[in-house]
Amino acid sequence: MVTKKICMLGSFSVGKTSMVARFVQSTFSEKYLTTVGVKVDKKVVQVGGQDLTLMVWDLAGDDDYQKLNMSLLRGSAGFIYVADGTRAASLDAVLDIDRRVRREVGHFPSVLALNKADLAAQWELGEDRLAALTAEGWSARKTSAKLAQGVEETFLDLASRLLHA
Repeated sequence: MVTKKICMLGSFSVGKTSMVARFVQSTFSEKYLTTVGVKVDKKVVQVGGQDLTLMVWDLAGDDDYQKLNMSLLRGSAGFIYVADGTRAASLDAVLDIDRRVRREVGHFPSVLALNKADLAAQWELGEDRLAALTAEGWSARKTSAKLAQGVEETFLDLASRLLHA
């Protein structure tokens, strides 16, 4: 069986941990618990008839006070970048993280989850910004860990990219 390490990257409180819990355990909690360092989970998925074990590394959020520890990315096969649709600045942070990752560790398959789609009325990210991301080559989808919207598809999209990379 093939095993691939993937990392969840983004700012604090964008929903990385909630997405992992929804994907791995099919659960969601309203409680906010800050990830300290890294939490590792795994799930076996089937892609194109092949079993693939995803080792999901949920990394602490990146911000002005605590920058992403690039050594944690060692051995990664791909990334899920997560931004909070209700905070446009979190997308800017993801784009900055992506630039740093590409510069320091290289280019890897990735997807972008624009999380908290259940709060659409509060979104700060317009359709024009999303279209621009797609035009730049991002595989981006709206997700809601709370409603299980797009979460499984996001992980499976990356899994497929990993098998065909």
